[in-house]
Amino acid sequence: MALEGLVDWKGQPVNPKRHGGMKATMFIHFLVVMTNIGNIPMLLNVVSYLHGTMHMGIADASTTATNLYGAICVFTLFGAFISDSYIKRFYTILIFAPIEILGYMLLACQAHFRSLHPPPCDITNHPDECTAVSGRNLGLLTLGLWVIPLGEGAVRVCAAALGGDQFDGGDPRELRGKISFFNWFAFCISLGGLVGLVFVVWVQNNEGWDLGFVLSALAALLGAVVLLAGLPFYRHQEPTGSPLTRILQVFVSAFRKRNLPVPDNLMEMHHAAEGTCTSIEVLERTSGFKFLDKAAVDDGDTRRWSLCTVTQVEEAKIILRMLPIFLSSVLGYLPIPLLLTFSVQQGGTMDTRLGRTSIPPASLFVIPVVFQMVILVAYDRAAVPRLRRATGYAGGITPLQRIGAGFASSVVALAAAAAVEARRRGSAAGRMSVFWLTPQFFLLGVMDVTSFVGLLEFFYSEASAGMKSIGGAVFFCVLGAASWLGSSLIRVVNRATARRGGWLGGASLDAGRLDLFYWLLALFGLVSLALYVFCAWSYTYRHDPRMQSTMEDDRVSPAAMKQAAV
Repeated sequence: MALEGLVDWKGQPVNPKRHGGMKATMFIHFLVVMTNIGNIPMLLNVVSYLHGTMHMGIADASTTATNLYGAICVFTLFGAFISDSYIKRFYTILIFAPIEILGYMLLACQAHFRSLHPPPCDITNHPDECTAVSGRNLGLLTLGLWVIPLGEGAVRVCAAALGGDQFDGGDPRELRGKISFFNWFAFCISLGGLVGLVFVVWVQNNEGWDLGFVLSALAALLGAVVLLAGLPFYRHQEPTGSPLTRILQVFVSAFRKRNLPVPDNLMEMHHAAEGTCTSIEVLERTSGFKFLDKAAVDDGDTRRWSLCTVTQVEEAKIILRMLPIFLSSVLGYLPIPLLLTFSVQQGGTMDTRLGRTSIPPASLFVIPVVFQMVILVAYDRAAVPRLRRATGYAGGITPLQRIGAGFASSVVALAAAAAVEARRRGSAAGRMSVFWLTPQFFLLGVMDVTSFVGLLEFFYSEASAGMKSIGGAVFFCVLGAASWLGSSLIRVVNRATARRGGWLGGASLDAGRLDLFYWLLALFGLVSLALYVFCAWSYTYRHDPRMQSTMEDDRVSPAAMKQAAV
């Protein structure tokens, strides 16, 4: 049963009527809203701070912002490892939330004291006369920017996994609640982003970055306090030791026994004795990756690094099966952080007036955020029930289908962005309205509604019960790896186009060729989409996503599962 290994805050077995469910996830959703009130505005508007206040160049500011986003995602792996191995997810959040708050306060101190800034200059009209932040001031800035990802990464992945723990995947009614949780998880990210982009960005641009960072810290603090108030209602997953160690043991043991034959008789494979299994979920032997099965062959050597259980072997197989989806998703997501950061810089060069009001470029992301919220509610409440009846899938469509739809939208978004940038370059400076960016923002909204939620649901659901946090971290690592590869791509493109002045290396966008860079990303996205479709078509789900096969002990044929994969 899915409730095995789950306890209440006192360590007692959970009561399904009292613990878990939607009432428990309300506290988690509030935390997600609060942390993203500060987090999303910083990610999307920090380019303005780094360029306008710290006097970094366009390329350096964009690279730093992209690396910051990537660091948040990659640090989720660290938080997931701790929560799956040693500390309950709830307590992991309470430990790392103050670390995130500390990062905001470090940045607030630097933003407040002028002595911690580079020398003043006119960065808009005379950028060549400006000196970028350096020395100890750069060290303080770097410290603040890296402490925030350390805290936010752990909070983000543990919040997603803690929410998933509140539902029993073996109960059809709770399975629907689990699927809705991930939709509402994304909705709360968007809601927090909406509040932050309207209110916090206005404070940053009009009242000062110091006050903006303080507000972000206070929002994260309030979210942690409310999460603490929900302690009596949560289902807690007991840590079972390092899942990464268990998987590494499989590869070491399989290598040591590489010359042994794999027995056809399942009884000759090593199964853990009752009560001694280190994993929460007991997995049965499956076909594929037979070289790993040798790790569970009992040759008389019973040491942990020489003999593994079938469950350990199957956990390793799960990771290997998801690897092609992970790699193709990284490539599919690579253009998105670049499009986000450069869209802010595009907006800064255009006419941002709405009537008599001038809109900060970062607040333009209100457009895709509002769309995300509307479509998520419509999808969860209207589309999913109808699709569920039509297709038989618990989520209306499979997670892999949802991901593919998002990657297709990103290709169209990049093409639209390239066309708009070409038109902007041909128009008189300041005369083209910033609302020409609406189509690419709209399509980015579609991307988040589909691929973001689909990837989170896929990696969490496919991971074994003892690796749920790691499964969520793998999803965030997709975003982080894509961000870091995007930073490398900027440098490669600038070097390749250096003879022509560099597409992205100038002091301003008008000195480069962002439109050509967008077309390059669109082509890259199209190739990545084709690769992803092939990997998704080849994937076999652990459990059939159709409603009639929701129980843990159901079995379906590999052919039927493969047919449901795309």
